[in-house]
Amino acid sequence: MGQTPFFQLVKLRKLGLSDNEIQRLPPEIANFMQLTSWKFQRAFRTAKLSKLPESFPELRNLTCLSINDISLQALPETIGKSLSLLHRLEELDLGNNEIYNLEIGSMKSLLCLDVSENKLEHLPEEMGGLVSLTDLLVSQNLIDALPEGIGKLRRLIGKLKRLSNFNCDRNRLASLPKEIGGCCSLNVFCVRENRLTRIPSEISQASELHVFDVSGNRLLHLPVSLTTLRLKALWLSENQSQPLLTFQNDIDPESGEKSLVNDMVDDTWDDKAMKRISAIHFLDDNDDEDDEKGRLMRQATPHPGELKTMKKAVENLRKDLNAAKALDSNKNEVNNATVTTSV
Repeated sequence: MGQTPFFQLVKLRKLGLSDNEIQRLPPEIANFMQLTSWKFQRAFRTAKLSKLPESFPELRNLTCLSINDISLQALPETIGKSLSLLHRLEELDLGNNEIYNLEIGSMKSLLCLDVSENKLEHLPEEMGGLVSLTDLLVSQNLIDALPEGIGKLRRLIGKLKRLSNFNCDRNRLASLPKEIGGCCSLNVFCVRENRLTRIPSEISQASELHVFDVSGNRLLHLPVSLTTLRLKALWLSENQSQPLLTFQNDIDPESGEKSLVNDMVDDTWDDKAMKRISAIHFLDDNDDEDDEKGRLMRQATPHPGELKTMKKAVENLRKDLNAAKALDSNKNEVNNATVTTSV
């Protein structure tokens, strides 16, 4: 971009640079002292972002930053340090990259962190320092435990007192730490399509939990403590190889805790259950051999993360329509004024 009048837009508050072929970010970017929102998805097609300009921390009013889909493989240390100096930053989107190591420093004002669709195998120890965090999105990574591999996060995760939305779908989780109960503000917890075999009884300590999605795991029973929660939605589909029927009280042989089980369910996990397709098949009398005709598929109920995305898309569309209407209205007023003057 270079030295251009573009950087004289000192009152700029929102900046979108998505879908470009930017080679670097010049230091003049700091001229936008009033900038609050900056998004540059898919903006570095021919060059990878290796560092932010030294003047970047001067954007002290920045509250929303999206570095989405720019093929980042790691978050350079310089970027991590720069981000930690943005004390008003509330939303950070690093999703849809190739990040395998996350170093974000301490951002005490951060409310929403999205690192979904990367290659993370664990979450950093510093995560416990994000004391204001309400939304943590880490779906579609390679995380196999919370937090084996970084040890102390078992204690730190319980410090996220304000966390309300935790999405860890489609990872490789085999267990959940009991400290998850320390997230006392947790409303929505999604861990679908992992490898969980049990839910810690301490989940009941997350007393504000209303939506719990554990579908597509390997659960054989549920903790009795789950019944103390005021759940409004509970997804248990595609866990056992047979449907869940009547539950009885029993003792988990591994933990010794009370659990809810079904004696009619085989204790052996069947991987085929993960590949089940719910469908109603109508056979055509005129074509008995064509199994693909007349099939009515049962679509899955959208889960909270998908509903949130759908809601945001609708809101953006509504804003665009309102802006278009306002523009048309202004044009009509100008045309009417011109006609009146001419007469």
